[in-house]
Amino acid sequence: MEKTRYLVVALGGALGAMSRYALSRFVNSLVPFGTVPWGTIVVNTLGSFAFSYLLFAALERLELPQEYILFLGVGFLGAFTTFSTLAYEFFALLEESFFRSLVYLFLNFLFGFAAAYLGMILGRGKLS
Repeated sequence: MEKTRYLVVALGGALGAMSRYALSRFVNSLVPFGTVPWGTIVVNTLGSFAFSYLLFAALERLELPQEYILFLGVGFLGAFTTFSTLAYEFFALLEESFFRSLVYLFLNFLFGFAAAYLGMILGRGKLS
């Protein structure tokens, strides 16, 4: 059973990493060159919402098997969101513009926490 859980996490992680790469590249292709890396902001915002929604819904309303949570939460969303890319892009922007690097960091945290809060509210089913 333990080996199955590792496999479930690995499969979710592979799909999450590929999805992050594809979505980030797509979003960045739509944004003019020279702005902040919107692809990472979008990915982390969506991931923050989805992870928060999944955990609060799973803990409080749904009876999901642990393998589903491992696949979606630990695997897919763990690989989909990216703190390391955020850190790298922050320091790359910092070399170009102090202001843009702070805007980038602020937007990541603002959107990420707002999305996680919304995910918590919706996950609990208490939006009324």
